[in-house]
Amino acid sequence: MSVPQPAAPEPAPGPESGTDATAGGLTLEDRPGHSGPGRRLLATAGFAILAVTYLALVLTQPAGIAEGLGQGVALAAFAGYLAAALLLLAAVLPELPVGTLTLIPVALALNIVLGQFVGSVMVPLYLDSIGTVLVGFLAGRRAGAATGVLGTLVWALFNPTVLPFAAGAGLIGLLAGTAARLGAVRRIVLAPLAGLVAGVIGGLVAAPVAAFVFGGTSGVGTGALVSAFGAMGDSLLSAVTKQALISDPGDKAVVFLIAALLVYALPGRLTRTFAFVRRYRVLGRRRQAQD
Repeated sequence: MSVPQPAAPEPAPGPESGTDATAGGLTLEDRPGHSGPGRRLLATAGFAILAVTYLALVLTQPAGIAEGLGQGVALAAFAGYLAAALLLLAAVLPELPVGTLTLIPVALALNIVLGQFVGSVMVPLYLDSIGTVLVGFLAGRRAGAATGVLGTLVWALFNPTVLPFAAGAGLIGLLAGTAARLGAVRRIVLAPLAGLVAGVIGGLVAAPVAAFVFGGTSGVGTGALVSAFGAMGDSLLSAVTKQALISDPGDKAVVFLIAALLVYALPGRLTRTFAFVRRYRVLGRRRQAQD
């Protein structure tokens, strides 16, 4: 007569099973189906308004929009990006894990301080997205995008000229999370290469806005490049696009490298609290095992 064997105990939930076994508890990245229809609708509406506002500026090239917010068309573009940014934040921020929410204020301060300083000197770079990329590397695409948009909103409180670039800032956060998910942070040498690609994409998206909203003079160093290309006979859009394809890839290569070095400098006990890092092995198996 056979004796029934006791059932094997169920394994403890871990990052692969959808539950966080370390500090931090359940997170959005571990529960891809957690978003409700209301938040998905908010995100869809936000992206739609971003696209419509962006395309309206590119296709119509309205006269006078570079003359300041006193122009009606400039105000309309400003309001469109603001509405889109607020909708995206309403859709994303309530779903982010606590660990990410504590990192975002530090990332915002880093973006604003560096961006404000570099924009005032003769350097054809920006360095205003290190915090955004850092959050994207640690917490994923949605958290990175939310940080980029939120940083632009906060910065716009005392520098309104940056607000129309909210879409581009969110895009960089999205691309940073995608790069980390695909393994760009597992080896330091891959991070600046991913930044180069992100810079080309981000530059092409931001160039028409810089040209038609602010005449390409978004920074001292970058504005000097635009002026130089304009003196050689290029149209405003052509000059700004060339400047963006020179400045943005180099800028994002530096930004992605700095953010990757910051991630590696963090204690292992801190990086392990991010489910995104564990689930997609952002730092590689050997590095995570050593930590």
